[in-house]
Amino acid sequence: MAEPASEKNIKPPQRDRWHAFLVASGIFLSRIAGFIRVSVFAYFFGNSDAADAFNAAFRIPNFLQNLFGEGVLSASFIPVYANLLARGDKNEARRVAGAIAALLMLGMSLLVLAGILVTPWLIYALAPGFTGYKRDITIELVRILFPGAGLLVWSAWCLGILNSHGKFFLSYTAPVVWNAMIILTLVLFGWNTTQYDLARWAAWGSVAGSALQVLIQLPTVIILLGRLQLSINHRISHVRTVVKNFIPVFIGRGVVQISAYVDQILASLLTSGAVAGLSYAQILYTLPVSLFGMSVSAAELPAMSKTVGSDAEVAEQLRKRLNRGLRQIAFFVVPSAVAFLALGDMVVAPIFQRGKFTGGDTRYVWGILAGSAIGLLASTLGRLYSSTFYALRDTRTPLLYAVIRVSLAAVLGFLLSQYAPALIGLHPRWGVAGITAASGLCGWVEFSLLRRSLNRRIGASGIPFSYTARLWVAAGMGAAAAWAVKIYTGQLHPIPQALLALTPYGIVYFAAAFVLKIEEVRVLGRFIPFLKK
Repeated sequence: MAEPASEKNIKPPQRDRWHAFLVASGIFLSRIAGFIRVSVFAYFFGNSDAADAFNAAFRIPNFLQNLFGEGVLSASFIPVYANLLARGDKNEARRVAGAIAALLMLGMSLLVLAGILVTPWLIYALAPGFTGYKRDITIELVRILFPGAGLLVWSAWCLGILNSHGKFFLSYTAPVVWNAMIILTLVLFGWNTTQYDLARWAAWGSVAGSALQVLIQLPTVIILLGRLQLSINHRISHVRTVVKNFIPVFIGRGVVQISAYVDQILASLLTSGAVAGLSYAQILYTLPVSLFGMSVSAAELPAMSKTVGSDAEVAEQLRKRLNRGLRQIAFFVVPSAVAFLALGDMVVAPIFQRGKFTGGDTRYVWGILAGSAIGLLASTLGRLYSSTFYALRDTRTPLLYAVIRVSLAAVLGFLLSQYAPALIGLHPRWGVAGITAASGLCGWVEFSLLRRSLNRRIGASGIPFSYTARLWVAAGMGAAAAWAVKIYTGQLHPIPQALLALTPYGIVYFAAAFVLKIEEVRVLGRFIPFLKK
């Protein structure tokens, strides 16, 4: 995407907001496509065994994508590549990009082959509750999906190049075509086939979408590079730096993925539909994390990586950028968390409640989503703290704290999922909400550790308590207004009811934030006349 001419005159904070806006816009479009995909999927599958099989199968090769994908390459590759661009060394930047691309190509080919061969053993480890035909179809789906996951790692490499050059929109809208291919596959084959056969078709649609996602980014990437020089040359000093930084982030991402699989394992040991319910909730939970946490963090990482000067100057610049980003994230995430807790049924129902997905399923997913909301703010703020560490070329500290968080979450998740429902008189399937609540609580532990360690390096950072308190008050007022509308509208269809309730929720939140003099509302003054000073 070409840089708008008007951006040349944008001041640094405004440029940062523009970049974050581009990332958020791209993520929003891809998430909307994702919601449509999942809504179509829910229509044909509901919370069936076939849905369990597909969701479990999708997670296993997705492990490969997440290990080598966007988060890892962003943390290890972008700081080095962006810094070379900032110093004007485009030839070296091109060499590093080509070497990393070649190493990824070789590594992914070997890992995809190995993954296909060891799939039956992976199922034993990651979905032990699956037996019989449900287990067999899961193995088949994993083997179909693995090559697509390898292709998506290439998409992450493209994202690293594009973001370092300030091209954010294309890289974050590319997943739209991946979602579109799966939607098209479901619509074409969903009416005259069994659920298990449809799961096979959807897996093949995912692979085709992965290929398209890479192809639409590659031409722009090659133009930015000048030419693509593939070379397996790990002796280049900057390549060694990328690999050195890659390893701790790789392990850290592996730990995080292990946490996700522990959640899946615990869910698979509960009743039928628990894995699917967890997947539906996670799709909703990751929306604000991506829109607000990822957008700000992704925009800030290249800029932070280009920071130069003395240690004191670098610390001061990083601290200012970090504090500004934290406030931006919290302004949108706090009302998201309140909406999940208080209005989760009106978030779930318009997206999923149709076909085989019933009102009971909506309430079930709401409970799981409410558990996730506990740690929503900590998770999104923690992303920006981790990005600051990555900009400082420190990938080990976030790794350490990720290990601590995952270890605590595994133990607490097991206890809450297995014993909490019985203690409060609930059906065992509600143990999934205990899993998400445990992850949320442990997310706060990780966030606190990240903040304390970074403050020792760059000085005091964070959001004032008075600021977050005003955000929670504003969101609470919005939720009260939405509940009044919900009670008044009664048994109205989920979609119009959600529109009627969530619209005043947003209006009241922004109005209350304006009255409470929350600084971030002033940004809207450029667009809404009555908010101008």
